[in-house]
Amino acid sequence: MSLSPTIDSIYTCARAGEKMIRQEKVKLIKGIGIDGDRYALGLGAYSNLTPKKIRDVSIIAKVGTEISNRLLKYDGLVEFDLSETRRNIVIDQIEPVALNALVGKVFYLGNIKLQGTEFCEPCERPAKLLNKKGFMKAYDNHGGIRAEVLGTGEIKIGDRLICNEK
Repeated sequence: MSLSPTIDSIYTCARAGEKMIRQEKVKLIKGIGIDGDRYALGLGAYSNLTPKKIRDVSIIAKVGTEISNRLLKYDGLVEFDLSETRRNIVIDQIEPVALNALVGKVFYLGNIKLQGTEFCEPCERPAKLLNKKGFMKAYDNHGGIRAEVLGTGEIKIGDRLICNEK
């Protein structure tokens, strides 16, 4: 019996640099993102960059965070908890390589349709905000993806990630 990828946790914050807050459920808005999140409000650290990128949601594989934290620990550095990665949605039961493969593909979180748009390459922002080291190196290839929201509705912890294979 294989386990299906599911939403492990959801995080949002209203303004750039604020602590990410765990949510049980959120509303996704087509072409906007998570209702009330910094990027949906245009208040994210990278909201006003040119050229503009689709930053509706960021998604990371839980196992990727575990691998990255083992690397940090091995190097004698402090680990990052799930909220400290600054990603919105953490998916359990999926390998980072499988999540990365969703770039350019349509998939569903619960009943909401999304499309992977690009890799969410690790940057120094999480490390700088927390005065921790090693994020970029440890999270290389494990930083997750960004996705465009193609439908409006609610997602919650436990909802399945389903690849659109049609």
